[in-house]
Amino acid sequence: MIVRPATSADAEALAAIYGDAVLNGFGTFEEEAPSADEMDRRRRVIADQGLPYLVAEDAGRVLGFAYAGPFRPRAAYRYTLEDSVYVAPDAAGQGVGRAVLTAIIAACEALGVRQLMAVIGDSGNAASIGLHRSLGFEQTGVGRSVGFKHGRWVDIVHMQKPLNGGDGLEPDGPGVKLTGH
Repeated sequence: MIVRPATSADAEALAAIYGDAVLNGFGTFEEEAPSADEMDRRRRVIADQGLPYLVAEDAGRVLGFAYAGPFRPRAAYRYTLEDSVYVAPDAAGQGVGRAVLTAIIAACEALGVRQLMAVIGDSGNAASIGLHRSLGFEQTGVGRSVGFKHGRWVDIVHMQKPLNGGDGLEPDGPGVKLTGH
């Protein structure tokens, strides 16, 4: 398995993986699966900001993807990003999520990011919560019943990982230029 930057050639695979999460899971609160063109547009928005959007592939097949985007659009958040991770259903449990999230963390560190956030859909999402915890994220809160999907109320779990000294030091650079989501 290799981890590499996503390209427009990956749009169909990104749409298939994310579409499954939209239609069958609670990891995202989106309810209609976006097209490949829309997924590529979203990828470009992240990549055009100089932020990481990566895929894990094996034998030419994309097994999962992750990216780090702005946590919030206000200027004071410029040292904080939010990660998102999605894995093809038939690749779950094979280390795909760990591979792409580890690479995202390294890319965020290289950018000088101080805090990496995860906002995980569904407090019952043991795989994502466990993955983040195993890579040094700590749970910082739960938003109870903030979404309604597939006929039930769904929580979000906030997790956070300090990078580059976290808040123990003053920022030493300009931070990430925020251009929105």
